[in-house]
Amino acid sequence: MTIGFFDSGIGGLTVLEESLRRLPAQDYLYMADTLHVPYGTKSQDEVRSYILDAVETMMAEGLEALVVACNTATSIAVNELRERYSLPIVGMEPAVKPAVEMNRATGKRVLVFATQLTLQLPKYYALVSRVDDGGIVDSLPLPELVRYCEALQFDRRIIGDYFREKLAAYNLDDYGIVVLGCTHYPFYTNILQEILPPHIQIVNGNAGTIRRLAALLSRYGVASGRGSGQVKFMCTGGEQAYIDKMHTALNLLRENKL
Repeated sequence: MTIGFFDSGIGGLTVLEESLRRLPAQDYLYMADTLHVPYGTKSQDEVRSYILDAVETMMAEGLEALVVACNTATSIAVNELRERYSLPIVGMEPAVKPAVEMNRATGKRVLVFATQLTLQLPKYYALVSRVDDGGIVDSLPLPELVRYCEALQFDRRIIGDYFREKLAAYNLDDYGIVVLGCTHYPFYTNILQEILPPHIQIVNGNAGTIRRLAALLSRYGVASGRGSGQVKFMCTGGEQAYIDKMHTALNLLRENKL
């Protein structure tokens, strides 16, 4: 079977890498919407139309499941995708709930990194309102980080200076967890670990998303898998250079060279 992964760019590769480790007997199709990345600076209506068009193209490849490997895209379009298609569809949301639960007994706060658009969407506000009864969640938009990631900019000095500038106004002693609320951001986990105090944990929603995928595949009776972890890359712009970039980025993740 083939499982589709969709994102605006290379960020969803961090989720795909998790799936390759946990579900190696599947084959994968990864689609990046290179014509319109980044999503975080565009309107909801624009992004919705981009997502629906790209996923329609993916469906022609014979998918048996789909992961919307983007928090913004999930918030905007996952419900409509589920109405259109009968296959298992898994979305993403920032890992705010587990972060709040982990921090409940410590008295520490939670800091969520995400794109500006994700933080503005009603789904994010509803999530925080539902789980944050103690008012411990703060949110920080990091739109430039997506552009860095898309350029494969992983220089420790450049990215470290960026994080230090963005975090300068925060007393990090007050925080116990940082949530990476965009799938691009886990590319920078190692650098963040060098910047943040050692008591701060870094979490993302990738593992939970793939656990949900595995459960849905089992429920639909397609869990066994007959593939070999093969990945086919596509992009809406059709650029071979971008497909080569995706291969490079996935290899960096799989070899932990970031």
